[in-house]
Amino acid sequence: MTDGNQTFSIRSVAVVVFLPTLLFSIGEGALIPLIPIAATNLGASLAIAGVIAGMLMIGELVGDIPSGWLVSRVGERAAMIGAALLSIAATLGAVLAPNPWILGLAIFVLGLATAVFALARHAFMTSYVPLQYRARALSTLGGVFRAGLFIGPLVSVPVIHLTGGAQGAFWIMALSCLAAVLILVLLPDPEALFGQVSRARQNSPHAHTAGKDSAADRSHGLFHTLWEFRGVLARMGSGAALIGGMRAARTVILPLWAVSLGVSEANTALIIGLAGAVDFALFYVSGHVMDRFGRIWSAVPSTLGLGLGMLLLAFTHDSPNAVVWFIVAAGVLSVSNGLGSGILMTLGADLAPPGRPAPFLGAWRFTGDAGSAAAPLLVAGLTALLSVSFAAGAVGAIGILGAWHLARMIPRYVPARPRR
Repeated sequence: MTDGNQTFSIRSVAVVVFLPTLLFSIGEGALIPLIPIAATNLGASLAIAGVIAGMLMIGELVGDIPSGWLVSRVGERAAMIGAALLSIAATLGAVLAPNPWILGLAIFVLGLATAVFALARHAFMTSYVPLQYRARALSTLGGVFRAGLFIGPLVSVPVIHLTGGAQGAFWIMALSCLAAVLILVLLPDPEALFGQVSRARQNSPHAHTAGKDSAADRSHGLFHTLWEFRGVLARMGSGAALIGGMRAARTVILPLWAVSLGVSEANTALIIGLAGAVDFALFYVSGHVMDRFGRIWSAVPSTLGLGLGMLLLAFTHDSPNAVVWFIVAAGVLSVSNGLGSGILMTLGADLAPPGRPAPFLGAWRFTGDAGSAAAPLLVAGLTALLSVSFAAGAVGAIGILGAWHLARMIPRYVPARPRR
């Protein structure tokens, strides 16, 4: 794959693309499982703790509004640097939060930064990776993120023991983001190496589905893009929202489940971290399946498995071996999530118009993040009104319906196998 005199190579940009992502996700992995615990330590109820944990996804949803415009204006690297710096400020706010409301605000701002960081790395990979390797490259990116979610909780265990509280682990996020900034500043900009847009995008067999090049070039605004591509976003985007919702519900329900069962903070981080190892181990399998057999063979089993894992939780909360079932369910959810590594990024890249993918990808991520933002609020509401077991059961049913919807929609918009 060439552009001018430069030959594209994943290895040549792996450090500048994958390493900052790994560092950022290590910080998130250390922080996310402990948000509900930090909230309850500040006096929040179980339901309010769920809302505060959900502020991360709500912040990502709101952050999707300007992210496509911002990335298309300043470039991927500058956007990632700015997002990492904002994440440091938000994390410091969370560490110093005197009450649950300030903690929730800090987590919301962290979500804003996460949206920009995620869109920037997604847009770069969409532009520069040849089509025949797209799913494997994006699932590798998803695998790097999952590696961070595995490493982060394990790193947080000794930090919790040393500091005596969950918020001490938040410093891992600040230090990880600082390291990511240093890497992005000191290493060459990959966009300068490979030009503005890779020719790989011009040969995409899926670009016609989302819209015409001129439409993407005319508008960088999220709401205009949502309207321009409303057909595909309503049908495929609703599937993305269901996947995003299931994933977000998983990250909220598992810590809440541990709190409800009385599992210690360190053991919670350890269980979720080990489950993350299973999740991470499957990232290349997911990419290989998508590139060889089609996107549907990753999306549907993953969503179905997430639904079944939630149902397993729902029916075992009051079991004498509830903690054992919690560990088993965490494993099932991790296997299912790992089987879908990179699926949302890959589908978005398949559907994005050639030339300038960032605005469409911002709209695509907005639909997926809408589900991610709604799911924690649904979990918190059902937990407050009924129980955390009922919340898990409701999410499980949604997952099964989501798998059925994806099985219908993906063949209509994405060929079974990408053309070479």
